[in-house]
Amino acid sequence: MAANDRKFIVFIGPPGSGKGTQAQIIKERLGLPHVATGDLFRYNLKNQTELGLLAKKYMDAGELVPDEVTIRMVAERLMREDCARGALLDGFPRNLKQAVALDEILAPYGGVTVAPLFEVDDEVVVERISGRRICRKCGAVYHVKFNPPKHEGVCDICGGELYQRDDDRPETVKTRLFVYYKQTAPIIGYYFCRGILVDINAMQPVEDVTRDLMATLKKRGLSD
Repeated sequence: MAANDRKFIVFIGPPGSGKGTQAQIIKERLGLPHVATGDLFRYNLKNQTELGLLAKKYMDAGELVPDEVTIRMVAERLMREDCARGALLDGFPRNLKQAVALDEILAPYGGVTVAPLFEVDDEVVVERISGRRICRKCGAVYHVKFNPPKHEGVCDICGGELYQRDDDRPETVKTRLFVYYKQTAPIIGYYFCRGILVDINAMQPVEDVTRDLMATLKKRGLSD
């Protein structure tokens, strides 16, 4: 395969927009690996790689992991054999510095192919995330509105107690949204100016979002 035949898709959207869910679906449709920064950090920390140990040093000190460390993790991941045809990037880039670095990494392969922007109202994001409940025993995930358990506060699977993570509380979600807008607005403009940003209505049911996303990818020659 020629280098410029590789397809790299950057998923952009606030927390709760469903981009991770869509990345998992599109991964199966296109046969491209789903590269999520959260997974990368967990892998490197668990396996105590050089980058994982470096990241842990900052985390243990209560500091943010520098962009350079995250960029190196992503660069190494994209050089693996399963990315020979391209990849779906989820959670990276988070800021303009990372977006420029990604262009440098992908320059030999034609750069980022397309950047779907999953658009959803802030109120919907808060409702989606703050309504999540997780079982303390088995980790099953519910939603008080969209996927409620048969008995309030009790897991259908194992009978364990359901709880709300601190990260899912409304005030925390609003803080996460603020950080997203502060960091990501320049990325949206960056990809818009390059003509590869595409808007996706992420307020629809999952299957409708997938349909629109696949239609967009087809127009870009990424799908039959």
